[in-house]
Amino acid sequence: MNYSSNVLRFPTSASSVSMATQTHKLAQPKPNRLRHPDRRSVYFLDRLPPEKTGSTTRTELTPRWSELCRSKRLSPIWEVSEWALRAVPSDRLCSLAQPRPPAAGWQQERPLLARLNRVTQTAVATSRICQLAQPKTRPVLEGFGPKSKAVAMTHIPCKASAHIELLATPKHDHPKFEGERSVCWSVSREARNFVASQRLLELSSPKERSALFEGYDPYVVSQAARSASPSPRIRQLCLPLPRKCSSI
Repeated sequence: MNYSSNVLRFPTSASSVSMATQTHKLAQPKPNRLRHPDRRSVYFLDRLPPEKTGSTTRTELTPRWSELCRSKRLSPIWEVSEWALRAVPSDRLCSLAQPRPPAAGWQQERPLLARLNRVTQTAVATSRICQLAQPKTRPVLEGFGPKSKAVAMTHIPCKASAHIELLATPKHDHPKFEGERSVCWSVSREARNFVASQRLLELSSPKERSALFEGYDPYVVSQAARSASPSPRIRQLCLPLPRKCSSI
């Protein structure tokens, strides 16, 4: 240290030089990474992303991915090992390889139209079979259905009771029944010369209906409302709440 001059001088060393370099480096502003529009990541990057040279992105597969991409079966036809060719099946495998036999009472499928034997073709039906083969016929009652003669029943059951016969008898028409009336009939002279009364004309005219609010004036106060006097309870309800009234 030199005290001969009025200026205080410190000795220069390597540490002071490095400190000045570090201070100068820290004083520099940080580069603006947002000025690059083709930024590949949303995170802060220490360096600029590499420029895109190819048309598509190339992906490198790992050895594990390459192994998983390979098909497990290389060919639909595979070779049989030598041990499988020389294998001898056991008695159990031979029994399981045999097809299952049909049931004891199983027969082959019969044809759709079975052939009739000669005895069946030359058989003669008895009188009872012929009687059972005839369809049952029922008598047609008078007044129901088309007019036809009653056909006698070939097989008559046991005699019905009197009550069943009474219920089975159809009802007769009323003595004054004149039959079906014609669709078109003549109008009498009295009906054609009839003059309607005033009451009939009034009832035959349609009912007059006015609109919902036709002739209604919402600002008209009725006479009863003008002369009405409120009750003490209504007066009490009209007053404001004491807690809302000011003390001025």
